[in-house]
Amino acid sequence: MSSIIRLNKILSVAAKYGLDEFLPAGSGTLAIRTVLLPYRALTLISSKRAGDKNVRLRQALEELGPIYIKLGQLISTRRDFLDPALADELQGLQDDVPPFPMPPIKQVIESTLDESVDALFTQIDDEPIASASIAQVYGATLLDGSDVVIKVVRPGIEKVVKSDIQLLKRLARLIESASTLGRRLRPIEVIDDYEKIILDELNLQAEAANTTQLKRNFDGSAELYVPKVYWELTRSNLMVMERIDGIPVADIEELNARGVDLKYLAEAGVNIFFTQVFEHNFFHADMHPGNIFVAKTGSKPNYIAIDCAIIGSLTEQDQDYLAKNLLAIFKQDYRKVAELHVACGWVPPTTRVHEFESAIRSVCEPIFEKPLSDISFGQILVQLFATAGRFDMQVQPSLVLLQKTLLNVEGLGRQLYPQLDLWQTALPFLERWNAKRLSPLTLLRKLRENLPDLLEELPNLPQLLANAGSQSKQLADISATLRQREEREGLRRLRARRSDRLLAALVAVATLASVAPITRDTITATPSLPVIAATLLVAFLCFRR
Repeated sequence: MSSIIRLNKILSVAAKYGLDEFLPAGSGTLAIRTVLLPYRALTLISSKRAGDKNVRLRQALEELGPIYIKLGQLISTRRDFLDPALADELQGLQDDVPPFPMPPIKQVIESTLDESVDALFTQIDDEPIASASIAQVYGATLLDGSDVVIKVVRPGIEKVVKSDIQLLKRLARLIESASTLGRRLRPIEVIDDYEKIILDELNLQAEAANTTQLKRNFDGSAELYVPKVYWELTRSNLMVMERIDGIPVADIEELNARGVDLKYLAEAGVNIFFTQVFEHNFFHADMHPGNIFVAKTGSKPNYIAIDCAIIGSLTEQDQDYLAKNLLAIFKQDYRKVAELHVACGWVPPTTRVHEFESAIRSVCEPIFEKPLSDISFGQILVQLFATAGRFDMQVQPSLVLLQKTLLNVEGLGRQLYPQLDLWQTALPFLERWNAKRLSPLTLLRKLRENLPDLLEELPNLPQLLANAGSQSKQLADISATLRQREEREGLRRLRARRSDRLLAALVAVATLASVAPITRDTITATPSLPVIAATLLVAFLCFRR
């Protein structure tokens, strides 16, 4: 019943803010508008529907809650796809979400930490300094004078999130069962993955652990700084961390006023992304502008990353696949891209590689005719996905976070420096990574890492070999049985085909014989030669099929 109530709320909000104005014209959207009609009648919507529709969309997303706010955050980073006015409005979702009502912050702290606030802090702000989709943040000062922020999860937010997830799961099942495209998108797996991510985001202790690991990975880096977590003051619904003093990355006017080299900043962002993905295999997967700041130091400052609730990682196979594909795309080696898609299971193994290669080339060649700085990697991904859909390409849920993050990074980089050449910035990094992966030193390091396990298994080697031999014999027996079964099935089908052909021949003979009286020679009253010849020919062809 809670899902029905939540669906009713979503439809009511959509009608109240007139979101059907964003639907394209045509009969395909008539059903949606019809469903919204009763909600228009039941709500006094005239004032809500007035004014700019972009403002109304932002307000509707805020009212619907965290999942929809995050959707707006992602969309706002793609200015190359959006009307500028809409992008500006949705950007307000990054760090300008209205505060939510909750008990006084001091009361929350004392009930969570089971200690008086006076024994922990010298000062705590009564009003939040920032509010986001999942939590809001208060400024405070520790007893030693350190400036910190206190992050608190929204009360009751878990119930709302779970209700929305249930609705999305039902919608995913409907989409997946309705069409081939729905099955190819694998929405059920995508929503299942997203459920894990957003529920982890409600656990601030998990976010603190991610923050600490990211800080450790970039310790001493000149490109990225991650604030310190105060673990003794952190729980699942409350986290205390170092307060940072930076410029929001989207504040281009302030960055220019301080003489920041925006080209350097954009390229550093791309380098940070690829370092996280390929060097650390631990990447910040929520890199929208509200979570990224720039230090107030010189023309080439470092970034400051906050809100590490959503972190992504890849298997070694996914890393290898991704790097090889990106290198092949950068070098316009379409044959390699097609072969990799087949080898990694993105498209069925029966796919004709030369046909897939030709389809990829037809998409990419017109794009690569432009200057590299004018090419949007996001647009290429969209078009490649649409093309590969003709070859039954499957969405890989494990890479959804990475794709989302890459779109965020490109959108952020182009906002800083519209001439950003993502391709030329990323290519040297990928080539270095690929060379390092294949170097003898890397292979020796992997061997050394695995050597203790190999030595530990050495006494078991005779038994392992015996088991392998036994399994090999079993596989051979199974293979022989399958071959015999296939041969029997093939013989059965052959006999069936012969029976069908015999029947077809007899029918053909009978049919032609029935028309013979019409064509008989009236003097001799015998079947004519053409009829006999035609009958024999049809029978022969039936057996030859």
